[in-house]
Amino acid sequence: MAGAELASTTPRDAGREFAFTTEDFRTIAAVLHGDAGIYLPDTKATLVYSRLAKRLRLLGMSSFRDYCALIQGQQGVDERQAMLAALTTNVTRFFREPHHFEHLRDTVMPILAARARAGGRVRLWSAACSTGQEPYSMALSVLAALPDAARHDVRILATDIDPNVVQTAREAVYSREALDAVPASDRKHLRKAPEAGVDMWRMSEETQELITFRELNLIKPWPMKGRFDVIFCRNVVIYFDDATQEQVWRKFIDVMSPGARLYIGHSERVTGDGGRLTSDGLTVYKVGGQL
Repeated sequence: MAGAELASTTPRDAGREFAFTTEDFRTIAAVLHGDAGIYLPDTKATLVYSRLAKRLRLLGMSSFRDYCALIQGQQGVDERQAMLAALTTNVTRFFREPHHFEHLRDTVMPILAARARAGGRVRLWSAACSTGQEPYSMALSVLAALPDAARHDVRILATDIDPNVVQTAREAVYSREALDAVPASDRKHLRKAPEAGVDMWRMSEETQELITFRELNLIKPWPMKGRFDVIFCRNVVIYFDDATQEQVWRKFIDVMSPGARLYIGHSERVTGDGGRLTSDGLTVYKVGGQL
């Protein structure tokens, strides 16, 4: 393996609590890729060791060899989920990349709001919702354009592979510091939540009513039958290899309505068969047709 060789007989292991071999790293990388599509290059070896050493201590294990045996066995399902959570970082905040939400509110939602008022169906999807800041930012953008959205056929699906962050998102409770990026005009949708702690706030009922939270693995079969008008999937596919990225782009196309919008991160590019998507700039893509 080029780059980071992890043989346990090298000085690299001399100061380590647990032996960590090339074979251990390859096993962990293969399991993570198989479960979640995430590609771990050799340069992530130190991160893998530091994150998972904590798991070994918690489990009372003495070697990465034993840990690898656990995650490969039938009894390792729960630990594979814990490993995924340990090796991924949920970097999110309200209105991250704010121009996306401005575009949603000012360009896309007026058209969708008119459709909803006429009795039409409107669906949005936060495809890697983490702890909920993205879908709630989407909901606030929807409500800015359509204050009575909950009375119409307007819904937001919010999914993530990690059940722990999905549960946090469902609770809809955030610190004042986490809510600093919420525009003043949207703060009417925040409610004090003293039972959750000092200076903690809960998203309003009208905001929560718009969103359904579910666990979903982007590289596994999707259960949704309907199509979406808006999809946010930002800063996710950068962790996939090229083949997995192309697979995900194709799957998005298959569930996008004509004229639907896909928002991706600044560092991401649509490749392969996803070339059927056309960019409006600012990492916003659309499928042919009109909303």
